[in-house]
Amino acid sequence: MPTRMSGFPAGDTRRLVLVRHGRTAWNLAKRAQGHTDVPLDEVGHAQAAAMAPFVAALRPSRLWTSDLLRASQTAAYIGAAAGLAVEPDARLREYSVGARSGMTRAEFAQRFPREYAAWLAEDETLLPPGAESTADVLARMVPALRQCVAALGAGEVGVVVTHGACMRAAMLELVELPQSADAAFATMGNCTWTTLQESTFGGRLRVAAYNEGVPAHDFASGDEVG
Repeated sequence: MPTRMSGFPAGDTRRLVLVRHGRTAWNLAKRAQGHTDVPLDEVGHAQAAAMAPFVAALRPSRLWTSDLLRASQTAAYIGAAAGLAVEPDARLREYSVGARSGMTRAEFAQRFPREYAAWLAEDETLLPPGAESTADVLARMVPALRQCVAALGAGEVGVVVTHGACMRAAMLELVELPQSADAAFATMGNCTWTTLQESTFGGRLRVAAYNEGVPAHDFASGDEVG
């Protein structure tokens, strides 16, 4: 079941709702996706269709998305429900996993044993060829999300459709928590959402709600890098 954290009154502060895309066949097979452009599967489309009215009910004024297909397809459902144009931004992509793309965890361990051991130890000094570090991801994600917040007026809500791993890393940075706090937050399920809200207009962002989902739906998490 989704993990929930209590929110607080909106007032004139701005809110940014971060939505993870719907399920893909690679999520189901637990294959690392990264920048590989995998579309939603049948379940993913159903998840997005069920989620969209709930996010639209928040009355967002802007809608941004990663340009990868699984995110933009998910965003299209929200756009249709909320009457908003979808604004793609390549900075909102998932971590690039480089040569690990398409691999299950077992395949990763077999093909790149040293890199796999480093990944288990959360050591980014040894990454698969072509993979991004957390610093690389934050360098593009955080400015993009800050610009999204800055584009909103007082009391407005913006929605960003993106990916699980990059979203959580950027969220921690935006609320001024260390990346080591990652372990305290469950992996977000497909088509669940997290709300960041200002403490005061233009002030620090806080986690107002985390991993919220559609009632009576169990949108199980896919792969960590999706």
